Amino acid sequence: MPSPFPGMDPFIEPHRWEGFHTHFLVELARRLVPRVRPRYVVETEERLYVEQSGESIGTVRVDVGIDQARRWPLPDDIESTSETAAPFLTPVVCLLPFDEELRETFLTVRDAATREVVTVIEMLSAANKRPGSDGRAQYLRKRKSVLQSRAHLVELDLLRGGQRLPMRTPLPEGEFFAIVSRSSRRPAAEVFAWTIRQPLPSIPIPLAGSDPDVTLDLQGVLDATYDGLGYDYALDYSQPVVPPLRDADLAWARQVLSKRAP
Repeated sequence: MPSPFPGMDPFIEPHRWEGFHTHFLVELARRLVPRVRPRYVVETEERLYVEQSGESIGTVRVDVGIDQARRWPLPDDIESTSETAAPFLTPVVCLLPFDEELRETFLTVRDAATREVVTVIEMLSAANKRPGSDGRAQYLRKRKSVLQSRAHLVELDLLRGGQRLPMRTPLPEGEFFAIVSRSSRRPAAEVFAWTIRQPLPSIPIPLAGSDPDVTLDLQGVLDATYDGLGYDYALDYSQPVVPPLRDADLAWARQVLSKRAP
């Protein structure tokens, strides 16, 4: 069953993003392969990094069963008297530093004969958009490396939350973005922008030399991913949307959901 929303479903971002991120790119690759074979191969690759102190993984859950409204009981084998017992203290729950190993999926289009990377297709994660996080620093280093190479770069930002990617000129108005950076036209890039009320656009995927672009239907990729993962029943539409929708969009979203098939 398709999503009730015409484009990006705002309930995916706060509740199902990690799995959606990977499956969307896999579906994108599946649709791209028939369009570029046998001249090019499309590969699903991973970027591995360590996020320090849990700063970029969202809300930290503390799995400690501490009831701060009551005192800790003394062990049974310890006797105490009012003259010798130390006063009870209520503990405060604090977080220890820790390292989190994170993996992010991205795609490369390579020349089948030389294995040279022709195009890199990135889809931003929440960590890539969190200010000061290791995930953002890692991504910006990778982005700089690609922009200094001969490879094209396609970036998909399907997240409403977080800090946008740095640009020399301001991005157009929108909530979601696709940025197509052709190596021969840098620093100029084509920016596609749309809102929560619009379907995802079709965008060009540039290839090598004089080979024509391949047009990729992002809405079709979204629809197949949503349906394939069963989000029509797996998503809980009674949960809040994070980040919150604007009042007008919230009213619109409620109206959209009211028309869902039972």
